[in-house]
Amino acid sequence: MKVINTKSVEYMPFFLSLTNFLNGSVWTAYALIKFDIYVLVSNGLGALSGALQLILYGYYYGSTPKKGDNNVAIKPSELQLSATSLV
Repeated sequence: MKVINTKSVEYMPFFLSLTNFLNGSVWTAYALIKFDIYVLVSNGLGALSGALQLILYGYYYGSTPKKGDNNVAIKPSELQLSATSLV
């Protein structure tokens, strides 16, 4: 929910989502080969949640400001005025 509310993937690690998806996919494939419904359902849901996380990551990746981005607008309350003398 934090990704959707902030429209930013800053708090969502990409490799964790990717690993979640790959792990669920591999175990789902194993369950299909062995015809094990219990492993299939639980890991199928895991693969689905990993896929949804990757979709969210791709959708909101462009709207996340980069850490070294200097083009971020400064709020007037954060603006520091310098003391210069006009001599």
